[in-house]
Amino acid sequence: MRHRNNVRILGRSHEHRKAMYANMLTSLFQHERIMTTKQKGKELKRLAERLITRAKANLNLTENDNAKKLHNKREVMRLIHNEDVVKKLFDDIAPRFVTRPGGYTRMYLLDRRQGDAAEMAIVELVVKTEKKQEEKKDKEKKNKEKKSNKTT
Repeated sequence: MRHRNNVRILGRSHEHRKAMYANMLTSLFQHERIMTTKQKGKELKRLAERLITRAKANLNLTENDNAKKLHNKREVMRLIHNEDVVKKLFDDIAPRFVTRPGGYTRMYLLDRRQGDAAEMAIVELVVKTEKKQEEKKDKEKKNKEKKSNKTT
């Protein structure tokens, strides 16, 4: 019986699992959306939400709490080894979720993978960046302009 065993083993050793999740978290925060298997995605969501909460904690701290800010950053860097991604997490991603009390990631289930029939999923951050939303609006405007130019 697996009572009180919360870790998903996924057929990997501890070191392999730790490295895999570190790489997946880095990719998730870098691209804000990744495709993976359903089981890996479930565990990834859990880890990502903890790191975003850790980064959000720095927003409420004052200038006098530099030691706590540094501690939070170092705790995140235990899993994410890319300093640029950590900076993005603390400076860009965490402020987007200030008003949200949890549920920072979303998981869409996809069809099964062709080679081994593994259930696939997309894991993404719930709140998109403003730049991406503006780019979509700009593309829509350009498409409307092209269509109106063709009809005239």
